[in-house]
Amino acid sequence: MEKIIARINELSRKNKTVGLTAEELVERDELRRQYLANFKRNFRDQLDTIKWAEDEENEGGSIKH
Repeated sequence: MEKIIARINELSRKNKTVGLTAEELVERDELRRQYLANFKRNFRDQLDTIKWAEDEENEGGSIKH
């Protein structure tokens, strides 16, 4: 992932100074897609591990009010 981020940053700097070729634009877009897909997957995994306090209180069949 670090290599992807480094390359995205490199292309971003180049785009601001001299611009990107058509091939570099395609590469940048693909790298961004990969980065976002990885970010979403990691975020979803984190959300899946969250236990809500309300759910833990209700485990075992008793509901506390």
